[in-house]
Amino acid sequence: MKNSNQPRKSYRSLFLSDLHLGTKGCQAEQILSFLKCHDAETYYLVGDIIDFWRIRKRANWPQAHNDVLQALLRKSRNGAQLFYIPGNHDEALRDYCGNQFGNIHIVSQIIHETADGRKFLVIHGDEFDIVVRYAKWLAYLGDWAYEMSIIANAKFNWVRRKLHLPYWSLSAWLKHKVKTAVNIIGEFENALASEARRQEVDGVICGHIHHVAISTISEIEYVNTGDWVESCTAIGETKDGQLEIIRWLEQTETEQEQVNGKQNLPSSELQTAA
Repeated sequence: MKNSNQPRKSYRSLFLSDLHLGTKGCQAEQILSFLKCHDAETYYLVGDIIDFWRIRKRANWPQAHNDVLQALLRKSRNGAQLFYIPGNHDEALRDYCGNQFGNIHIVSQIIHETADGRKFLVIHGDEFDIVVRYAKWLAYLGDWAYEMSIIANAKFNWVRRKLHLPYWSLSAWLKHKVKTAVNIIGEFENALASEARRQEVDGVICGHIHHVAISTISEIEYVNTGDWVESCTAIGETKDGQLEIIRWLEQTETEQEQVNGKQNLPSSELQTAA
């Protein structure tokens, strides 16, 4: 795991989803470095934390995946509250919703109130995905296709790194370019906003579609946490109740660029920069 020189940052709440532990695509070392640099009073694990779909077929569970779970448990032992909202890839844990283990709560959904008094429905969101709900076989096929795109993308980005080019996401590009995918994302977002309106809250915080966002849909605040397979994003609630996107890969790349820039400076300029 790469060491980060970033100072620890404290949030009132942190929202993470779609870690997909147990898959090759999971960026466990990035999750660990993120958890090392961020603290919160409350953590929301918004589904698809452990990928039982993939584990049942072909598990990929290196030590770093154990380390992620240990890091989260350590946060709990140190006093943080953890709310685990299972998604479709870890739906087996839905049988345990309503149970509490120390500071770890397993719930199907929960209402979170921000420091400034706004109320958000926190839910994974697969219940509002028409593909998962009505054609699960197609969801499994889509999961396989997504894994293939991740493998292809990893090889493509290996070449880009050699050329000192930034990370580029094939699946994100396809989501934005393919009309059907764009329509499905739009329908998903609208369905979640409608559910938040039905529950008479100010907004919704979800995961599932691996597309980080903070936007407003018909006066409802729609927030998606993104994922830790490609984008490595999370949502943080500041002490005053503001929600912000944390793009961890971009932060670490910027930090590395700054380090490399200083290493390449002549000694006289390096002293001035310091």
